[in-house]
Order: sequence, then structure tokens, then C-alpha cells
Amino acid sequence: MKNLQILNREQVSPETQKIFDELKRKVGMVPNLYATAANSHYGLSALLGLGDTLKKGHLTEREIEAVALAVAQTNHCQYCLSAHTAIGKMLGFSEEETLDLRRGTTADQKLKALTGLAREITETRGFPSASAVEAFFSSGYSKGALVDVIGLVALNTFTNYLNHIAGTEVDFPAAKQLEVIYE
Repeated sequence: MKNLQILNREQVSPETQKIFDELKRKVGMVPNLYATAANSHYGLSALLGLGDTLKKGHLTEREIEAVALAVAQTNHCQYCLSAHTAIGKMLGFSEEETLDLRRGTTADQKLKALTGLAREITETRGFPSASAVEAFFSSGYSKGALVDVIGLVALNTFTNYLNHIAGTEVDFPAAKQLEVIYE
């Protein structure tokens, strides 16, 4: 038996049904991640609220997806790797670019500094090296962007751990497995 179930609309509260309806309107479906998070209306609301708020912050949609890919790779979350690879492609990343972001080998030096910092924050549980933070600032990011990256690491770690514990069934095209290089 699974710890957490993927819930359908009929299994959730009226408040959560409204969230499901909005997700279906926005993305055409209720991704299994959210249907699993719906085991707690408050957990689902917090997850979506934090994501919606951070999307208004200092990073572009592509930078947000780059962070999500770096964190998912670090945390070995196949669900999130698959979902964020698909979203990244919708935002204009090629398959190879998504793989490079995951490996830490992207040619884009600004994205490399961003994903390197996100990866280090994840790996060190919030104690990245001074050089990773300096590379982030040197590539043009602000202090506000740093706070947003910390929030995105927390958000993506939340979804990664939820998927690990729930064993969430991937409902996106599967992301390629890879050996991580990290430059």
C-alpha cells in the first residue's frame, strides 16, 4: 500500500476541487504531483501559493525551470526531472540544454552560476560555498534573486520529497537518465 494516494476530484474537499478545476483549466490536467499533494488541502495550497509567488520574483520562467532541473537532479527525483524537462522544452530549452543544466555543463555562464548555486544549496542543506554565491552575484543576479533561489530550492525539495515518499507515478514523458558531471 502506498503512503499517499493520487486523488481524483471526487475524493477531495470542495475547496480542493476548485484548485483541481483551476489546474485543469491552466494546464489541461491535474498532474499527479498535485493530485498527491491534495492528500492535504493545506499542503497543496502552500505548494501552489509559494510557486505562484516566486514566479513573480526576480527570475525568468526559464531560470525557474533551470533551478527546478538542478534541484531535481541533485535529489534524484524522476517525477520532477520529467515534468521540468517537459516544461523547459515548452519554454524553449532543447533536450540537450535540459541535460546540460542537470549536469552542470551548460555553456550559458549565467545559468551555470544559477544552477550551480541551487545544486550547492541542495547538496549542503543551505551551506553553499562562498565561491558559488560570488559566482551567482558576479553573473548579474541580485540579493533579491538569491532569496528567490533559496525559496525555489525549498519548493522543489518539497515536491521532490513528496514524490519520493509517495512514489508518484510519472505522468509526463520520462526524462533521460544520466551520469552527473558537475563542473
